[in-house]
Amino acid sequence: MIFGLTGPNASGKGEAANYIKSKGFRYLSLSDILREESKRLKIEPTRENLIRLGNELRRKEGPAVLANRVLKKIKKRGNYVIDSIRNPAEIEMFRKTDNFILIGIDAPIDVRFNRLLKRGRPGDIGTLDEFKKREAEENINQKENQQLDRCLKMADIVIINDGTLKEFYKKIDEALKKGIKKT
Repeated sequence: MIFGLTGPNASGKGEAANYIKSKGFRYLSLSDILREESKRLKIEPTRENLIRLGNELRRKEGPAVLANRVLKKIKKRGNYVIDSIRNPAEIEMFRKTDNFILIGIDAPIDVRFNRLLKRGRPGDIGTLDEFKKREAEENINQKENQQLDRCLKMADIVIINDGTLKEFYKKIDEALKKGIKKT
């Protein structure tokens, strides 16, 4: 079983991935592929640099390049959670595998912005207007770019993460059960 995760920034994808991982799933991330590549190229792994690098790799090697690289890391059958799916071609590539379910994680923009402020990661922005502007830039409809809104629309199951952590975990458990029934 492979559960993929997609959704906008600060929606809770990382928290969902960690929770699913705690249930015995192996964790893989498309962003980790970019971090490995940035290290190889000696590029600082800031959010902006990783986005730029991902877009560049998609232009050079095709829009599903990150999915292809992650799929090469799957050595045997088992349960996986794959984080950071941000391009429709990546979803299409994963759908060619057996037992793939895409879970979209979303939350209202003000909730996500407040989470972003609380987590305080390097490269996160400080105003809601900047946050909205960056999101618009990350949704440009070009095959080599991130297209988070389109990916969310392609999800088999969507979780709205607008409550407590306990409520979120319950929604994830329900999504996992529903996803397993679909396969």
